[in-house]
Amino acid sequence: MRARRLLGPVAAASLLLVFSGCAAPTAAPAPAATGPVVSFYGDSYTRGTGASANDKRWSTIVSAERGWQEINRSENGLGFVNRRASMGPGLDDIPSQVIADDPDLVFVTMGLNDNFSYDRAADRIRETIDSDLERLREGVPDARIVVVEPFWYTADRPASVDVIAGWVEDAAARIGADHIAGASHWLDGHYADSSDSWMAADGLHPNDTGYAYMAERMDAALRALDPPL
Repeated sequence: MRARRLLGPVAAASLLLVFSGCAAPTAAPAPAATGPVVSFYGDSYTRGTGASANDKRWSTIVSAERGWQEINRSENGLGFVNRRASMGPGLDDIPSQVIADDPDLVFVTMGLNDNFSYDRAADRIRETIDSDLERLREGVPDARIVVVEPFWYTADRPASVDVIAGWVEDAAARIGADHIAGASHWLDGHYADSSDSWMAADGLHPNDTGYAYMAERMDAALRALDPPL
């Protein structure tokens, strides 16, 4: 039997190739969970690339703590615009997969990879942020949607990071979704060139320590929502 619905409001080219091609743990629902169905729409930072196993990625840690049935639809290199046309049938339209999951809760953790297309596709990025979130709201009207500020991975922070984050926040407000701010800074001081790095061997993605910290921050942010998750 499905759990009850969650309460809440209606609710650079080379780098891109690296983000697209890194191996990641396979995505699969946690078989023992019996709670609400939660679908994650994100990039490699939610897929768990760099983690040693699925249960070390932040999404699975958070889901396991809450008994959620996790469906992780995240893909390496994915953005609101990036890779959308090159991922093949189905993967080019992950929002439709999320809608088909009929989830109680949706996480949107997108936008990091769009920084690599910003100079040539800013308008399209902004339009797609709006259209993706509007489709999700219309497709799963009873689900609670949590939109997270796009993650970031280096101390070098192009202006586009904050611009895209602002577009994401504005679009979340328009559909009545919860929004979690500040996630682009969660790994500050622990990037690949830091003396206390929490990044995997590829230098681009968190290791188990990094994902564990992201899970702690996400847990605190979810508990601070109104109503909390």
